[in-house]
Amino acid sequence: MTLPQKLVEVSAHLADAAILLDFDGSLAPIVEDPATARPLPQAAPVLTDLCDRAGAVAVISGRPEAFIREVLDVPKLEVVGLYGLSALPPLDDDVRSELAAIAAAEPGVELEDKRVSIAVHARRAPDPEAALERMRPSVGDLAAEHGLTSFEGKLVLEVSPPGARKGGAVQRLLDRLTPPAALYAGDDLEDLEAFDALQGRGIATCRVAVVASGTPARLVEVADVQAQGPLGLLDLLRAL
Repeated sequence: MTLPQKLVEVSAHLADAAILLDFDGSLAPIVEDPATARPLPQAAPVLTDLCDRAGAVAVISGRPEAFIREVLDVPKLEVVGLYGLSALPPLDDDVRSELAAIAAAEPGVELEDKRVSIAVHARRAPDPEAALERMRPSVGDLAAEHGLTSFEGKLVLEVSPPGARKGGAVQRLLDRLTPPAALYAGDDLEDLEAFDALQGRGIATCRVAVVASGTPARLVEVADVQAQGPLGLLDLLRAL
């Protein structure tokens, strides 16, 4: 596999580089029920090998760390679960009940309670895009009323405390690691923030868009490299 120039630059510093990866849609295919999401079988051996070669390999996810470690057995892998904000108190019960009422009005819509944030999934709705369109204003208003933020991913709306976003998690991780090179791979809108967090550091960087159904066009446009789905990402990581 011939590496694009941006990957060559990261590869040249691999022993000290930070390889940062999204989970859902990047290492694990998107599924209707988030609880059933699993990484591709090839992911664990690829990441195990990469952990022995790179300075740091981390999965950064809005999911709890315990879930990632349960489904991805890679001892040396660093996991930043809940975007590194697991020490925050859980969301108020009234936020949960109001979100539950919003979801209950839409057939097939389900909540994923992450304690410090709550995701409203529309993947099982008869018309997911229409369901999101109807829920978006209510979810946004609810978040603003409680001093929270709302953001959108692939057929999902999420409510969380301010700062509970992927860009901040990547920023904090890079501040701690101070690597000479960094790669970030993701597939969704919030991964644009992670891309931005790599910039302006004076280090070699590579932004990888993991392209599949529903990947935002903007993410593909600004990426340095494209990988075709989780399998393509694993091929790219092997090539490093």
